[in-house]
Amino acid sequence: MAAENRDLGADHQACPENDEEEAISSSSTVIEGKLRRLDSLDLESSGVRGHESKGVVKRDWEAILHLAFQSIGVVYGDIGTSPLYVYASTFTSGIGHEDDVLGVLSLIFYTITFIPLIKYVFIVLRANDNGEGGTFALYSLICRYAKVSLIPGQQAEDKQVSNFRLEIPGNRLNRASKVRNALERSPFSKYFLLFVTMLGTSMVIGDGVLTPCISVLSAVGGIKEADHSMTEGRIVIISVAILICLFFVQRFGTDKVGYTFAPVILVWFLFNAGIGVHNFIKYDPTVAKAINPKYVIDYFSRNKTDAWRSLGGVVLAITGAEALFADVGHFTVPSIQISMCLVTFPSLVLAYTGQASYLRKNMGHVPETFYKSIPDPLYWPMFVVAVAASIIASQAMISATFSIIQQSLALGCFPRVKVVHTSTKYEGQVYIPEVNYLLMGACVAVTLGFRTTDKIGNAYGIAVVFVMVLTSSLLVLVMVMIWKTHILLILLYIAMIGSVELVYFSSLLEKLDKGGYLPFALAFLLVTVMGTWNYVYRKRYIYELDNKVSMEKLKELALDMNVKRLPGLALFYSELVQGIPPLFDLYIANVPALHSVLVFLSIKTLPISKVPDEERFLFRRVQPPELAVFRCVARYGYTDVREDQESFERVLVERLKGFIREEGMMVIKTTTTTTTPTTTNTNTTGKTLAENDDTKGSEEDRSADKVEEDTDKNEERKNEEIVEREVEKVEREWKTGVVHLFGENEVVAAKGSNLGKKIMINYGYNILRKNLRQRDEVLNIPHKRLLKVGMTYEL
Repeated sequence: MAAENRDLGADHQACPENDEEEAISSSSTVIEGKLRRLDSLDLESSGVRGHESKGVVKRDWEAILHLAFQSIGVVYGDIGTSPLYVYASTFTSGIGHEDDVLGVLSLIFYTITFIPLIKYVFIVLRANDNGEGGTFALYSLICRYAKVSLIPGQQAEDKQVSNFRLEIPGNRLNRASKVRNALERSPFSKYFLLFVTMLGTSMVIGDGVLTPCISVLSAVGGIKEADHSMTEGRIVIISVAILICLFFVQRFGTDKVGYTFAPVILVWFLFNAGIGVHNFIKYDPTVAKAINPKYVIDYFSRNKTDAWRSLGGVVLAITGAEALFADVGHFTVPSIQISMCLVTFPSLVLAYTGQASYLRKNMGHVPETFYKSIPDPLYWPMFVVAVAASIIASQAMISATFSIIQQSLALGCFPRVKVVHTSTKYEGQVYIPEVNYLLMGACVAVTLGFRTTDKIGNAYGIAVVFVMVLTSSLLVLVMVMIWKTHILLILLYIAMIGSVELVYFSSLLEKLDKGGYLPFALAFLLVTVMGTWNYVYRKRYIYELDNKVSMEKLKELALDMNVKRLPGLALFYSELVQGIPPLFDLYIANVPALHSVLVFLSIKTLPISKVPDEERFLFRRVQPPELAVFRCVARYGYTDVREDQESFERVLVERLKGFIREEGMMVIKTTTTTTTPTTTNTNTTGKTLAENDDTKGSEEDRSADKVEEDTDKNEERKNEEIVEREVEKVEREWKTGVVHLFGENEVVAAKGSNLGKKIMINYGYNILRKNLRQRDEVLNIPHKRLLKVGMTYEL
């Protein structure tokens, strides 16, 4: 049957133009599919419909404006505080020529315009996965359109869940099919895509570590302008204290944090815009001519290699741009577009323009550009707002880190951690306690170790640009395979956006030995953890699939007279979607007893953000019916909120009873259709042949029909009684008590495995598994109703 399912997936893949028709018809055939008794739940587990992208299809403008306001405090803190250090990081050796200021201002303006505004706000945000953003969202999107997923349980039929649309054959569709087929045929491409996704995720997490450090250190360092006795050590200690407080407030959630922080960041943007306008008018309005890109060319002509090296400072103007995409799950696409276009972008342009005007007349004030350019009466108010804004700046990447870890966790690429959904009003707002405190520890360690913004800035820039390059690479695949974008537009994107990012990245690589190694060190550690977990996760799934209990064996075990039936309902958890795990055979051999109603439950995460509640559960009956044994797949998207255990059990039982009734109705209809007599034939004159029969024959026919009709009604009544008795049995056994049977599987490397495999499985994976949350803890299963069965798998 596994082979059959792969064939079905291949057929489906070969005919993408029929996807929409299949998706539409899937809901009407699901019951018939159940009664066909296919041995796999894969086909039904893909039939998810009814998705609407958040904030795109149906827009509640009041909610969008609320989210736009919140996003100011969460998304833009990082990019919004860049004016604190950009010019100081760019002109590290001072300003050689007054027109160099115009060249750098022009660079900053076009960088902000091309990357955050055009690339992220108007292009990348369109590549969200049903409202979710980030590296794993792009990966999930690609996996739904090409058979490249390495995530266990994601079968080919799962592609039906995506929002496929009927395509008209043409050059673009042919090009997309060629690229997709090339990816599907190449095992290297599948592993490389997953590796790139993990690497991008790791870099974003590294960004989440570095953002708080550089933002807080930069703002607190401004106090030296008012108090020259303030030492570097004191600034570091104050910064560490602020960082600890920042991470402790994360547990209140993005909703509360956003409303608390948004007014502060809004005031920060207004102050920057106002001071920028003041400086522009007061010092040098002629800097407006930096709109001409000619000044960029002149800047490179004068400074050559030094200009190329200075790009590492200019790129800090767009730090936090990735948060626009990664944080979209906390908000919506329209809300981020509104806040960026109306507030953030204009304020940043005015702030950098004002500082450039000031520097044209005060070229010796580069190291303290931001605080020196503030009018004296506004110094202290601006200092207070700057410190507050720098604290908030960290929020953007912290929230983004929570979002992408939630996605990678659901797709089997991250060790199990607790995900807390912090808002009942808005989807996607999550908090992960373990990750929060690990980030806090890493931030404190980096701040104490590096102590200055110069080294952190080098590391920070590399992390930011590296993620941007990876995002662009995955986006090109989306453009080709999913959007079917015209080839000229794709080449234009690569030339205007991709080439700019690569130039910035080449400049930053020169600073690897000056702190730039840090994001790569963090990424190496995280990719090792994620790769180890995913590798063993897949190996364990394949082992269970190869050693699953056959349906015939299950029937033998259930009908064995030595196996007692106990009162109550048992949920036997399995990660397999198709088949019964080998653990069940071991359980029966040692505990020869089954509960009166047994459900093999597989909790499956599909590569989409949400699954409609009405399509959460899919059931299959194990024959014969008197066994009262069922198989069930509970489907979730990677942002779905898991119900508490009591609600989960109640809904599962209700859906199981509904399945039994629907199945019974289908049996009744089938029986009635089979026994219903055919209609009488009609001759060429339009008269029935029955009209030629004598009266006696007609009476006999009517009598026979009545007897047959009474028989059908009796049969239908009996079937209805059988169905209701089974429904009552399920209800009764549920009320008697529910027992959760869990597999506590130990995994070890098989004999003869190489050293690397032994280290990865015996030490790496098992250390992670034992020191992090167990599956029953993640699912909040009550310990009083939990029974664990142990088994060792040799992988």
